[in-house]
Amino acid sequence: MTETLRVAVIGAGRMGADHIQRLHTRIHGAEVAAVVDVDLARAQAAVEGIPGAVALADAEEALNNGDVNAVLIATPGFLHEDILLKALAKGVPTLCEKPLTPDAASAWRIVQAEQALGRKCIQVGFMRRFDAEYAALGKVIRSRELGELLMLHHQHRNPDTPPGFTNEMLINDSVVHEFDAVRFFTGEEIISVQVRMGKATRNAPAGQHDPQHVLIETQSGVLADVEIFVNARFGYEVAAQATFEEGTVNIGGDRGLYTRSGGRWGGQVSPGFVERFVEAYDVEVQAWVDATGRGELGGPSAWDGYATAACCEAGVEAQKNGEKVAVRLNPKPALYN
Repeated sequence: MTETLRVAVIGAGRMGADHIQRLHTRIHGAEVAAVVDVDLARAQAAVEGIPGAVALADAEEALNNGDVNAVLIATPGFLHEDILLKALAKGVPTLCEKPLTPDAASAWRIVQAEQALGRKCIQVGFMRRFDAEYAALGKVIRSRELGELLMLHHQHRNPDTPPGFTNEMLINDSVVHEFDAVRFFTGEEIISVQVRMGKATRNAPAGQHDPQHVLIETQSGVLADVEIFVNARFGYEVAAQATFEEGTVNIGGDRGLYTRSGGRWGGQVSPGFVERFVEAYDVEVQAWVDATGRGELGGPSAWDGYATAACCEAGVEAQKNGEKVAVRLNPKPALYN
């Protein structure tokens, strides 16, 4: 497949709008053909200045548009399953922002539908895999230049949370990225999750215990932990340290200029995830476009989306009982091996 991707972006909210501008201004080999949003006025505003792009209020109408040959899904997760099944029925390449779907059962239905199709069409938007530092650490791990990977230590800090951000969302919307990162770094499935809750910040809203400490174990016994702190106030910070037999590697944390002047020293912390990972998003979408042109997948698959959904379910269960909870996975279909 070498033709230009004519992409229908479904969802014109914060993430969708960001992807629309990315496709229009920075990605090669793809164009915005349609923008879909239940708020038609928002879709119309999103296509202004994009020649040939149409604004629609229904995803199925976009999929039936003969000018569309690819889909990028940026709607809330509870809407993903229906759109994904319709996209699979059309056999069009699809980039789906995380989560694949909100729970393991529905994610498994997507895996089964794609398996029945006989080829992989869905790439899931775990953008950290495309961050330069994450990619570099992955290469160190795979090269074994520092010996075997033994442990991973993650920090995931947000300045604050929007209204309605529940305790479960710390796992489903935030730690989901670390679940995928651990799987990406180790090349293994996660077998158990435990969540510990200690002293809570006074800045957490009612009903939310923040921060939390998430403990993770992989198939070979690699241990990983995550400090998830979503009301950290100072900014957005994502960092990790890998412990090897013969050394350690740190990524993330402080970025940009570190200046000493006027009797002061320091730099700036990213205000949010879009700013922190803007380059990773660009690389991710370009990889999807390029791979689609080769008839391949350019990143995480529907299986990866399903596996992380299963990890999230174990994590939410562990939040409630404080125990180590096994991650329950169906056998991996041959399509994803």
